[in-house]
Amino acid sequence: MLMLLPLVAMQFTDEVKWDGADFAFFGALLLGVGGTYELLARKSGSAAYRAAVGVALAGAFLLVWANAAVGIIGSEDNDANLMFGGVLAVGIIGAIIARFHPAGMARDLCAMALAQVVVALIALIGGAGAGEPIRPNDLLLPTGFFATLWLASALLFRRAAREQKPTNAAA
Repeated sequence: MLMLLPLVAMQFTDEVKWDGADFAFFGALLLGVGGTYELLARKSGSAAYRAAVGVALAGAFLLVWANAAVGIIGSEDNDANLMFGGVLAVGIIGAIIARFHPAGMARDLCAMALAQVVVALIALIGGAGAGEPIRPNDLLLPTGFFATLWLASALLFRRAAREQKPTNAAA
C-alpha cells in the first residue's frame, strides 16, 4: 500500500516525480525495515520490546527517507547530510555490542539521540549549508523530532528490561 502512495500522488501533482530507481530504493528500504522488525521482534515476547524496536526502526526509516528525498541539512545534495549516517552507525554498532538486550539497547538509543543532536550542532556551528545558509529552525525541528523518537524507544527498551525476570532468582 505504501508503494502505491507516490504512484497515486504522481497522477494528481507535478511535485512528486518518482522514477524506477526511486521506487526500487523505497521498496528496498521498506523490505529492510520490515525484515529487521520481524527478526528483532522475535527476540522477546515483551510488548514494550516490540514497540521499542518498532519506534527505533520507524525513526531510522524516516531519517533515511527524509535525507534521501529532501535532505535535512539544506537540500538532499548537501554532503553534510551524510553525517546522519553516523547516527545510524551508532545505533547499529551499539545494538551489536548490546546483543540486542533491552538494557543495552536503551543505552544505545540514548547514544543515538545524543549523536543526532551533535550532528545538528556541528552543522549549525560549522555552517554546513554548502553555500546556502542554514536556518536554525529548519534543522532544530527535525533534530528534536528524531531525538524524541530515539528517546521514546530508549524508554520502551528500559521498560522491557525491567519486565525481564532475573535468570538466577531463588525459587
